[in-house]
Amino acid sequence: MAVLITLLYIVHVLVCAFLVIVVLLQSGKAADLAGAFGGMGSQTAFGPRGSATLLSKATTVAACVFMVTSLTLAIIATRSSGQGSTVLERQPVKTAPAPTVPAPAAPGAPGGQPSVTLYDEQGRPVKTMPLPMPPPPGQKGQPAPSEKKK
Repeated sequence: MAVLITLLYIVHVLVCAFLVIVVLLQSGKAADLAGAFGGMGSQTAFGPRGSATLLSKATTVAACVFMVTSLTLAIIATRSSGQGSTVLERQPVKTAPAPTVPAPAAPGAPGGQPSVTLYDEQGRPVKTMPLPMPPPPGQKGQPAPSEKKK
């Protein structure tokens, strides 16, 4: 299967290069002096229809092969892309247990100063630390919430 895909890529690139060269080799429909000023040889919608040259037939064939290889490569790419349709859906989900921190006790409640207990990955308590509490408003030079500084 991988050899077939590689061969398809090679054919696709060669057809792309061939199509660019063939299109650049062709002359425009209005390449004469009258075409430069908007004059056409006939009153048809797209100008006079000449006989199909070898270059125009090669362009048609190369364009058809280019479209077929493009569609085939697109279908192969979507079928072999995996389960998810986006990059985020293909990533494995990594979850870690959230550390549990009990709510601190209210100041002045029995039990003293509020503290926080740190837990390890298995849920065992590791360390208990006291929480720093700000002084109540109005003490130690801090203005009470009702007071305004002027």
